Amino acid sequence: MSEHDDILVALRRIIRAVDIRSRELERETGLTAPQLVILQALARGGTMTLKALSHTVSLSPPTITAILDRVERAGLVTRRRCPTDRRAVLTELTPAGRAAVDQAPELLQSGFLRSFRKAQPWEQHMIIAALQRVAEMMDCADVDAAPILERYEDVTHAAERDG
Repeated sequence: MSEHDDILVALRRIIRAVDIRSRELERETGLTAPQLVILQALARGGTMTLKALSHTVSLSPPTITAILDRVERAGLVTRRRCPTDRRAVLTELTPAGRAAVDQAPELLQSGFLRSFRKAQPWEQHMIIAALQRVAEMMDCADVDAAPILERYEDVTHAAERDG
Protein backbone atom coordinates (compact mmCIF):
# COMPACT_ATOMS: atom_id res chain seq x y z
CA MET A 1 0.00 0.00 0.00
CA SER A 2 1.11 3.53 -0.66
CA GLU A 3 1.46 6.19 2.02
CA HIS A 4 -1.75 7.91 0.96
CA ASP A 5 -3.59 4.55 1.21
CA ASP A 6 -2.24 4.15 4.75
CA ILE A 7 -3.48 7.65 5.59
CA LEU A 8 -6.94 6.97 4.17
CA VAL A 9 -7.25 3.69 6.06
CA ALA A 10 -6.19 5.32 9.33
CA LEU A 11 -8.61 8.22 8.84
CA ARG A 12 -11.46 5.86 7.94
CA ARG A 13 -10.79 3.78 11.05
CA ILE A 14 -10.88 6.90 13.24
CA ILE A 15 -14.06 8.19 11.57
CA ARG A 16 -15.71 4.80 11.99
CA ALA A 17 -14.72 4.59 15.66
CA VAL A 18 -16.12 8.08 16.29
CA ASP A 19 -19.34 7.15 14.48
CA ILE A 20 -19.75 3.96 16.53
CA ARG A 21 -19.12 5.85 19.79
CA SER A 22 -21.59 8.56 18.78
CA ARG A 23 -24.29 5.93 18.21
CA GLU A 24 -23.47 4.28 21.56
CA LEU A 25 -23.80 7.64 23.34
CA GLU A 26 -27.19 8.25 21.75
CA ARG A 27 -28.41 4.79 22.81
CA GLU A 28 -27.08 5.26 26.36
CA THR A 29 -28.27 8.84 26.93
CA GLY A 30 -30.94 9.62 24.35
CA LEU A 31 -28.76 12.55 23.29
CA THR A 32 -26.49 12.98 20.32
CA ALA A 33 -22.82 13.68 20.87
CA PRO A 34 -23.13 17.34 19.72
CA GLN A 35 -26.01 17.83 22.14
CA LEU A 36 -23.85 16.44 24.96
CA VAL A 37 -20.93 18.64 23.91
CA ILE A 38 -23.13 21.74 24.16
CA LEU A 39 -24.62 20.68 27.50
CA GLN A 40 -21.13 20.02 28.88
CA ALA A 41 -19.94 23.44 27.68
CA LEU A 42 -22.86 25.08 29.48
CA ALA A 43 -22.12 23.04 32.61
CA ARG A 44 -18.50 24.27 32.58
CA GLY A 45 -19.14 27.84 31.48
CA GLY A 46 -22.50 28.62 33.05
CA THR A 47 -24.96 30.89 31.28
CA MET A 48 -23.64 31.74 27.81
CA THR A 49 -24.60 33.75 24.77
CA LEU A 50 -24.99 31.98 21.44
CA LYS A 51 -21.76 33.60 20.24
CA ALA A 52 -19.79 32.46 23.29
CA LEU A 53 -21.22 28.94 23.08
CA SER A 54 -20.44 28.79 19.35
CA HIS A 55 -16.84 29.80 20.00
CA THR A 56 -16.47 27.38 22.92
CA VAL A 57 -17.57 24.29 20.99
CA SER A 58 -16.29 25.30 17.52
CA LEU A 59 -19.69 25.14 15.83
CA SER A 60 -21.41 27.79 13.74
CA PRO A 61 -24.26 29.79 15.31
CA PRO A 62 -26.87 28.21 12.97
CA THR A 63 -25.72 24.74 13.98
CA ILE A 64 -25.82 25.71 17.67
CA THR A 65 -29.32 27.14 17.24
CA ALA A 66 -30.63 23.92 15.66
CA ILE A 67 -29.15 21.82 18.46
CA LEU A 68 -30.43 24.20 21.15
CA ASP A 69 -33.93 23.99 19.66
CA ARG A 70 -33.92 20.22 20.26
CA VAL A 71 -32.44 20.28 23.78
CA GLU A 72 -34.74 23.13 24.78
CA ARG A 73 -37.77 21.10 23.66
CA ALA A 74 -36.41 18.25 25.80
CA GLY A 75 -36.31 20.58 28.82
CA LEU A 76 -32.51 20.49 29.18
CA VAL A 77 -31.80 24.20 28.55
CA THR A 78 -33.64 27.48 28.70
CA ARG A 79 -33.05 30.55 26.58
CA ARG A 80 -33.94 34.13 27.42
CA ARG A 81 -33.10 37.59 26.17
CA CYS A 82 -30.19 39.31 27.86
CA PRO A 83 -31.56 42.12 30.06
CA THR A 84 -28.73 44.50 29.10
CA ASP A 85 -28.60 43.68 25.37
CA ARG A 86 -31.96 42.62 23.93
CA ARG A 87 -30.23 41.32 20.77
CA ALA A 88 -28.34 38.68 22.76
CA VAL A 89 -29.89 35.42 23.91
CA LEU A 90 -28.62 33.74 27.05
CA THR A 91 -28.67 29.96 27.32
CA GLU A 92 -28.42 28.00 30.55
CA LEU A 93 -28.87 24.45 31.77
CA THR A 94 -32.01 23.40 33.57
CA PRO A 95 -31.77 20.99 36.51
CA ALA A 96 -32.62 18.18 34.05
CA GLY A 97 -29.80 19.36 31.79
CA ARG A 98 -27.36 19.37 34.70
CA ALA A 99 -28.45 15.82 35.60
CA ALA A 100 -27.95 14.69 31.98
CA VAL A 101 -24.40 16.06 32.02
CA ASP A 102 -23.64 14.49 35.40
CA GLN A 103 -24.85 11.08 34.21
CA ALA A 104 -23.31 11.21 30.72
CA PRO A 105 -20.45 8.86 29.87
CA GLU A 106 -17.20 10.04 28.30
CA LEU A 107 -17.49 11.20 24.70
CA LEU A 108 -14.41 9.31 23.54
CA GLN A 109 -13.86 5.56 23.73
CA SER A 110 -12.73 4.53 27.19
CA GLY A 111 -9.79 2.49 25.83
CA PHE A 112 -8.44 5.53 24.03
CA LEU A 113 -8.87 7.70 27.11
CA ARG A 114 -7.10 5.20 29.37
CA SER A 115 -4.16 4.95 26.97
CA PHE A 116 -4.03 8.70 26.36
CA ARG A 117 -4.10 9.51 30.09
CA LYS A 118 -1.26 7.04 30.73
CA ALA A 119 0.91 8.68 28.07
CA GLN A 120 3.56 11.17 29.12
CA PRO A 121 2.54 14.84 28.79
CA TRP A 122 4.96 15.33 25.86
CA GLU A 123 3.33 12.41 24.02
CA GLN A 124 -0.18 13.75 24.71
CA HIS A 125 0.85 17.12 23.28
CA MET A 126 2.46 15.41 20.28
CA ILE A 127 -0.73 13.44 19.51
CA ILE A 128 -2.89 16.55 19.78
CA ALA A 129 -0.48 18.58 17.63
CA ALA A 130 -0.33 15.85 14.97
CA LEU A 131 -4.12 15.63 14.78
CA GLN A 132 -4.44 19.41 14.60
CA ARG A 133 -1.84 19.48 11.82
CA VAL A 134 -3.73 16.79 9.86
CA ALA A 135 -6.89 18.88 10.15
CA GLU A 136 -4.98 21.94 8.96
CA MET A 137 -3.46 20.04 6.04
CA MET A 138 -6.94 18.89 5.01
CA ASP A 139 -8.10 22.54 4.76
CA CYS A 140 -10.88 22.01 7.26
CA ALA A 141 -10.34 25.12 9.38
CA ASP A 142 -13.84 26.38 8.58
CA VAL A 143 -15.60 23.06 9.17
CA ASP A 144 -17.89 22.84 12.21
CA ALA A 145 -15.98 20.72 14.66
CA ALA A 146 -17.52 19.82 17.97
CA PRO A 147 -15.48 17.05 19.58
CA ILE A 148 -17.89 14.53 18.09
CA LEU A 149 -20.28 15.48 15.31
CA GLU A 150 -23.42 13.92 13.97
CA ARG A 151 -23.16 12.37 10.56
CA TYR A 152 -24.66 14.52 7.81
CA GLU A 153 -27.45 11.97 7.23
CA ASP A 154 -28.39 12.06 10.93
CA VAL A 155 -28.58 15.87 10.91
CA THR A 156 -30.70 15.84 7.75
CA HIS A 157 -33.11 13.26 9.19
CA ALA A 158 -33.34 15.16 12.49
CA ALA A 159 -34.09 18.42 10.65
CA GLU A 160 -36.81 16.70 8.61
CA ARG A 161 -38.25 15.05 11.73
CA ASP A 162 -38.16 18.22 13.85
CA GLY A 163 -39.64 20.37 11.08
